[in-house]
This record gives sequence, structure tokens and C-alpha cells, in this order.
Amino acid sequence: MPAWFVITTKVHDRDAFTSGYSPAVAELAQQHGARYLLRGRHGRVLEGEGYEGGGAVIMEWPDAETAMAFWNSPEYAEIKKLREGIADVSVTLVEG
Repeated sequence: MPAWFVITTKVHDRDAFTSGYSPAVAELAQQHGARYLLRGRHGRVLEGEGYEGGGAVIMEWPDAETAMAFWNSPEYAEIKKLREGIADVSVTLVEG
């Protein structure tokens, strides 16, 4: 059963984010079988918590186990360090 990461972001340093973290995570995620369904910016929070003006990403995975294998991988742990201090991120795993 497919699963998705629903990610919202507030990027503080767009240059650092797009030159370091973003391409590195995209490459690793694709190696793990993910595909991007949405990569957008300039979000408007209509209800609840969120990042006004922030971005959203939806990544589709073959299943939750594959998504969690990526999330818990040592490779992602290293890549995740690239976004420290440059973005606030919220990630939710949703199963279909």
C-alpha cells in the first residue's frame, strides 16, 4: 500500500537549502523508490498550524516500510544535517 510524506517548510536561507539539502535529499529519496508529486512555494495557511508563505512537498513511496527505511537511514541522517538552521520542517507520514 503506498505511503506519502506530507512536508511543510519555512526556508530561512533559500540559497543554502536549494544548493545543498534539496538536491541531496532528492537524489537519495529517488534511490529509495520515492517520487515527488508536489514541490511548491508561497503557501497560505487557511486553517490550523502551518508556515505562512512556506512551501509544501509531497513524496510518494511504494509503502510505509520503504519510507521509514529512507527516514531512518544513516545516509539521510547526514543529509538532514544540511538543513539545520536554514529551514523549519514538519513531516507527516500518511498511508493510503
